Amino acid sequence: MSFVAPHVNPPLKQDEGVVGNDGFFPDIDCERLRDDSRIETTVTPPRLREAIEAAMWAINAELRDWRELQESQGYATLGDVPATIIGTGSELESTRVKQYRHAIKWHVLAETAEVARDMATLPQGAGKEARVTSGVEVRVSGFLKRLRWAIADVQSRSRVIAELI
Repeated sequence: MSFVAPHVNPPLKQDEGVVGNDGFFPDIDCERLRDDSRIETTVTPPRLREAIEAAMWAINAELRDWRELQESQGYATLGDVPATIIGTGSELESTRVKQYRHAIKWHVLAETAEVARDMATLPQGAGKEARVTSGVEVRVSGFLKRLRWAIADVQSRSRVIAELI
């Protein structure tokens, strides 16, 4: 009998920096997002930055009309839009800013999970591949649901999206 120890990526030792946003929405600190989301180091710093930028593009585009309304009312940043302030110390922040950060987090988690699903490291045989793929799909679906909720929360809209037929 032999034992093969799994490879464990060491923790990152570098400063991952901040991804700048458009001035209205907040910049995103890569290390904070990685820590808050428990993103493993298998997602490299450049890949994480790319996923954050993709999240910003998508979410900012989706919030464009709402943002323009806020700017027309004189609010220069998301943090200026009236909202409850929560947190303690340096974490004291507008709930809208926190909700935006959550939207970014859920988008990044969905995107990185999608990439992981595409990796050619799925187990073979006895239906394992289908079970792993199904598990990833359930996770991604949950991330996307939370993304939808966070975007609705930023706008103070209902989380329920339904249409009458």
